[in-house]
Amino acid sequence: MKKKILFVINTLGGAGAEMALLELLEKLEKENEKTKDVQYEISLYVLMGQGELVKKLPKEVLLKNKSYQPLSVLQKGGRHFMYRTILKTMFVRGTVFCLLPYLLSSLADMLKRRKVLPDKLLWRVLSDGGERFAEEYDLAVAYLEGGSAYYVADHVRAKKKAAFIHIDYTKAGYTRKLDRDCYLKYDAIFPIGEDVKQQFLKVYPECAGRTKVFHNIIDTEKIKTKASLPGGFSDDFDGIRLLTVGRLTEQKSYPTAIRAMKKIKEKHKNVRWYVLGEGPERKRLEHLIDSLGLQEDFILSGSVENPYPYYKSADIYVHATGFEGKSIAIQEAQTLGLPIIASESNREQIENGVDGILCRLEPEAVSEAVCRMMEDEKLRNRYREASLKKNVVYEKDMELLTGLLFR
Repeated sequence: MKKKILFVINTLGGAGAEMALLELLEKLEKENEKTKDVQYEISLYVLMGQGELVKKLPKEVLLKNKSYQPLSVLQKGGRHFMYRTILKTMFVRGTVFCLLPYLLSSLADMLKRRKVLPDKLLWRVLSDGGERFAEEYDLAVAYLEGGSAYYVADHVRAKKKAAFIHIDYTKAGYTRKLDRDCYLKYDAIFPIGEDVKQQFLKVYPECAGRTKVFHNIIDTEKIKTKASLPGGFSDDFDGIRLLTVGRLTEQKSYPTAIRAMKKIKEKHKNVRWYVLGEGPERKRLEHLIDSLGLQEDFILSGSVENPYPYYKSADIYVHATGFEGKSIAIQEAQTLGLPIIASESNREQIENGVDGILCRLEPEAVSEAVCRMMEDEKLRNRYREASLKKNVVYEKDMELLTGLLFR
């Protein structure tokens, strides 16, 4: 028996949700290898038609895009492709003109809330201007909010539809008006954590009966294997290494981390903070680093192909972020046994004082937490052991998704 599944995602760059999707696709492929009774024919459509992770797609996954740019939106060629895609989709089928009342009304609503988010308006344009597919799928999955969710709800023929939620829905700026109530069209909704679920249901309370937590999937054995490969820090620094992994975006609150590092250096000289990731905030962050004289202390290392040797060599993992759902970086740090400091928004993954330290997202609070952990080796070792004991079982989550095919 063959079952056709279509996944839709906004882009296929190197962010956490995209990495989690690849793991999910690989897991579905492995299920194909286990049994011949049910075979999944998996297709993927990338709304923006670009992203560097395309080279890591499982070999049996069919990419539906007519044209595709395997560059990040942060690279020069990738940015140009993105701009061309946006301009083209604005005028396909007269999209921008058909959406003009919606765009003006949504913009007025944003102005009232004093929170103008052009990207949220853009997703509707990209959704309505996206490619169309004639075939009907057994299951269509919107793996991200915004464009993916709009596209699957409005433009995909499928017997069942499911949507994933990866962020704090209200803090990210989404509203029912902006969505046009798209989630009412879904048979199942999968937030990646309990906190994410509760925030989503504040906006869509009537979806409670079909909303169930589906944890991000990571391959712990693969992570441990890749952590043992050559790579990692290349400098000869012999002090305490702090590590953060994540794109350089406003959401990640790196200015807080940089200002915290200034305070840390007032007490401890032999410490460096490394950030793995790239993003649109790089220049602004570099300016702040320079202005505080932290050029040798707070290092923006950029994106790396294999981050796991860095995890393995780090002394403390710090995840001081603003709003997000459930952090894959924290899961990876726990897999490799790092002591973790995180902001309070990560309470679902870290139990304060048990397997890490939770702190307020303020420079003073972050610096105090880091200094406390730096000064207490026994505490670091206790949190290392607690991290290694963390274990999330995904089999039941997979059944939530594949079970939709047989209802």
